[in-house]
Amino acid sequence: MGRTAERSRTTAESDVTIRLDLDSPAVPVVATGLPFFDHMLAQLGKHSGITLDVTARGDLQVDAHHTVEDVGIVLGGALSEALGDKSGITRFASVAVPLDESLVSVALDLSGRPYLHYDVDFGADSAPLGSPPFEPQLAEEFWRAFATGAGVTLHIGLAYGRNPHHILEACFKGVARALRQAIRIEGGGVPSTKGTL
Repeated sequence: MGRTAERSRTTAESDVTIRLDLDSPAVPVVATGLPFFDHMLAQLGKHSGITLDVTARGDLQVDAHHTVEDVGIVLGGALSEALGDKSGITRFASVAVPLDESLVSVALDLSGRPYLHYDVDFGADSAPLGSPPFEPQLAEEFWRAFATGAGVTLHIGLAYGRNPHHILEACFKGVARALRQAIRIEGGGVPSTKGTL
């Protein structure tokens, strides 16, 4: 049985379905109603080597918050399910990713212990991206929901950068590349002295 998962979550605020396959890369299929967010999730799928299919409908007439956070919740849960008991995984990974003037560092541990450290400052005058608008600070809500749902310790830090699009894209690509390494099977057994993650 492959490392796959399909998760859905329906509330009064959103309806999200996500399908993952950790071992069979495919072109990401993403439709959330937020074109900029779709672009970021497509980067996550492409650069992680994970098949990522995301469909979300949310109350965008209110704002994008519910959609973005709920996609993070479902994606995290799907990743946790697909990883199973995590036998043989590399577990830890870190990477620095540049995008033009921006440089972002990412470190993660598929530990079973959810924690997010997010040190990415866009400044008070950062404009929303895309239409309907994606507020740059929503990325933190997405990563927090993802880390909680997946049980991942995740650190994302901006070394420097000015363009919010470049900064966010470097973050998503950075997490993707770290995930690609951390989920890789490199041996047998669970990589923990506890015997479980």
